[in-house]
Amino acid sequence: MEYLSAKKAKPAQGKAPGGFVMYDGPSAIDGEPIVVIATLKSSNRKTGDMVQTWILRQDLHPVESSAQGADVSICGNCPHRQNTGGACYVNIGQAPAQVWKSYKKGNYPAFISGEHDSFFMGRKVRLGAYGDPAAMPYEIAERMVHMSLGHTGYTHQAARKFFDKRFLTLCQVSADTPRQALKFQAMGAKTFRVALDGDALMDGEIECLSDSKGISCLDCGLCNGVKQNIAITVHGTWSSRFKSKRVLAA
Repeated sequence: MEYLSAKKAKPAQGKAPGGFVMYDGPSAIDGEPIVVIATLKSSNRKTGDMVQTWILRQDLHPVESSAQGADVSICGNCPHRQNTGGACYVNIGQAPAQVWKSYKKGNYPAFISGEHDSFFMGRKVRLGAYGDPAAMPYEIAERMVHMSLGHTGYTHQAARKFFDKRFLTLCQVSADTPRQALKFQAMGAKTFRVALDGDALMDGEIECLSDSKGISCLDCGLCNGVKQNIAITVHGTWSSRFKSKRVLAA
C-alpha cells in the first residue's frame, strides 16, 4: 500500500548553480578515481534540456584520459572508444572538457540530499552524457532517477563481471549487432542497438524517434531501461569507423 507524501516537494529556491558533484570516488569498473557531475542546463537539440550527467576521471583531462586509454575507468570495454578506433559520437574536447575544467575550478558544489533535491524536481535526467552509468555506484544513479520526472540511460557493461544488474532497470543495454541485442534481451534487458544505414529493424525494435520523427529524448523517454528496444543509425564525426567487419566480429 502507498501513502500520500508527508513532506511536500518545493520548487528550487535561489540561483541555481551550474551543476552538482553527485559522486566522487572509485570507479566500479577498475577502482580508479572518477567524478559524476550533473549539469542543469543543456542546449543539446537531440536530447532537449535534460539534466546531463558526466562521468569523468577526476585526475585527468578528458582528452588526455582518452589518449592514454585511462577512459576505461568511465567507459569500460565500450567498443566505440575513440582511442581504440571506435565511432563514439562525443566530441571529448568540447563539453566533457568544459565540465571537467569547471569541476577543477570548484564551480560545482557537492550535492546534499534533502537540500538540493528540488533542483531535479520536474526535470528529466540523462544518465551518461559522457561515460557509462555503470561506472558509478547504482545508488547514485537511482537517487537521481528517483528525484526526477524521468530519465534515459545506456550501458555497454552488462556482460562484465562487476556489472550491477540493478542497472537493467535504469538503462538500455547498448548492442552493436543483432546477435548481441538478442542475447541481452534474453536476459530481460531492453536494448539500444547501433546499426548501419539501411539495416533492417529486428522484431520488437523501433527506430529512435529522434531520427524517425524528430522527437527529442526529453519528449520521448523510451530509453529508460524498461519500455522499448530501440535501434539507431550510427552517427557523429567518427561514424565511418563503424564498419561491417567490426559489426561482424562482435
